[in-house]
Amino acid sequence: MNRKRFLQLTGLTGLVWNTKSFADTQAVNKPVVISTWAPNVKANKAAWDILSKGGAALDAVEAGVMIPEADPTDNSVGYGGLPDRDGKVTLDACIMNHLGQCGSVLYLEHIMHPIKVARLVMEQTPHVQLAGDGALKFALSKGFKKQNLLTPQSEKAWKQWLKTSQYDPNRSVKELEEKIKREQQKNEPWPVASLNHDTIGMLALDANGNLSGACTTSGMAFKMRGRIGDSPIIGAGLFVDNEVGAATATGLGEEIVKICGAHVIVEMMRNGTSPEDACKEAVRRVIKNNGDKTNTIQTGFIAINKKGEYGGYSVGNNFTMAIRHSQLETSVETKSWF
Repeated sequence: MNRKRFLQLTGLTGLVWNTKSFADTQAVNKPVVISTWAPNVKANKAAWDILSKGGAALDAVEAGVMIPEADPTDNSVGYGGLPDRDGKVTLDACIMNHLGQCGSVLYLEHIMHPIKVARLVMEQTPHVQLAGDGALKFALSKGFKKQNLLTPQSEKAWKQWLKTSQYDPNRSVKELEEKIKREQQKNEPWPVASLNHDTIGMLALDANGNLSGACTTSGMAFKMRGRIGDSPIIGAGLFVDNEVGAATATGLGEEIVKICGAHVIVEMMRNGTSPEDACKEAVRRVIKNNGDKTNTIQTGFIAINKKGEYGGYSVGNNFTMAIRHSQLETSVETKSWF
């Protein structure tokens, strides 16, 4: 019995049209890749090099996010990431393919490309998530080499932070922007990206109409030892359903986890909601959870559906999305609630 017939027989015919609309409609703009934050135009380029040659979305998103993972000037992802309060750089990443398979590493140290380890967890273990020393042991068993990920710049920023050890993950956007401006004027290092929780999440639709996604981060700057955000959590920081679409998130991970943000967005799209409006609904739920404290947080979401339509939305302004397809290579600021 096929799925459509099953839905008819069980009285759920109202779902048939919406499901069919995503499964049977030809993609617009495929292939296409989108990612969080304007600087990741360069990450999109690496993904596009694969997509434009007929490559798979999974290979594209892996290659794309590896660009910021290896960038020592990016202090929020991989090598160069700002450390936790103990001076340790710990990384989180997850990846998900068009078959619904996924892999994740949490709290991984000493490995520059956690996304590659996450993919191996997906493809070569019976598990979805590996954490901490177990994730490191697995990576080393697969030939990865331990590296020092704490760059001199990040170490200097950490030592500067230790002078006050002030830790407030709910720092208001306005206060943060003012602090950044003051520190930049003094030409002193300050963790601009990580305090904005500048994770890279990337989504791709390939020429065959298959979706995949990846998400990777060094997490919140100077976080408590052992803290994990949304980025390696399937359904929170990333979710892919090849019948419908895909979504990913950036921002204050705790708030994204509370609403299962990426999964919410994909389910909204399943019912016919546009990617932008689905992201807006996730933002609304974050705001509902926080009430008067909403101005102390920033979260942003991006999404793409099976037709190749994409969009994003954020709590506060200045959240950007990088876009690449055959007609366009650009970055845009998404709409925001405030």
